[in-house]
Amino acid sequence: MTSAAASAPGPVTADDVTEAVRLAVAALEGVPDGAWDAPAGDLAWTCWQTAEHLADDLFAYAVQIGPRRPPLTTHVPVSWRRATPDGPPGTIFVERTEGTAGLLQVLDGCGALLAAMVRVTPPQVRSHHVFGAADPEGFGAMGVVETLVHTHDLAAGLGLPPLDPPADLCARTLHRLFPGAPAEAEPWPALLWSAGRVALPGRARQEKWRWYGEPRGR
Repeated sequence: MTSAAASAPGPVTADDVTEAVRLAVAALEGVPDGAWDAPAGDLAWTCWQTAEHLADDLFAYAVQIGPRRPPLTTHVPVSWRRATPDGPPGTIFVERTEGTAGLLQVLDGCGALLAAMVRVTPPQVRSHHVFGAADPEGFGAMGVVETLVHTHDLAAGLGLPPLDPPADLCARTLHRLFPGAPAEAEPWPALLWSAGRVALPGRARQEKWRWYGEPRGR
């Protein structure tokens, strides 16, 4: 059994970001254009809003480590707004008339931006995040979490088969961001539990959760 506690599973890399986004796009590419108004699992947002939010997260993480002098106390000051009163605030929005193909093209492009920045940014760089100033690996891991977990939400809302990402991808991400992840669980359920999505045997579903962005020793 491959547990979440596998020691030193290796760093999260730009390739991991690319793989997570590839899995998301592959899972969602057959969704009919008219299906996106369904709620995204247990979230208050629609599936369209959630997918836009995911793309926005990937873009924001790329921008956060992009400047020559990344900020250590606040976010890079891009302008945020809400497209709808009940939707998430963001910078990245997709023309609704472009449907599934346009939505996934934006998601794919924002994932590519983050992967590129993780690949080229020196590992000693640090930048602000509310859950701890992080290095490029940390922002890449955040992108993986957002991608896998929100694709899980979207699959539930859209009636798609549950996502089943590779255990090693999840294990690397858990090791980087969730030091308190349950050691007895497989990496994907442990990641979903860590992100407040599921209960595990003997562990109630978390109502509040966070990751730890600061670099950790290996």
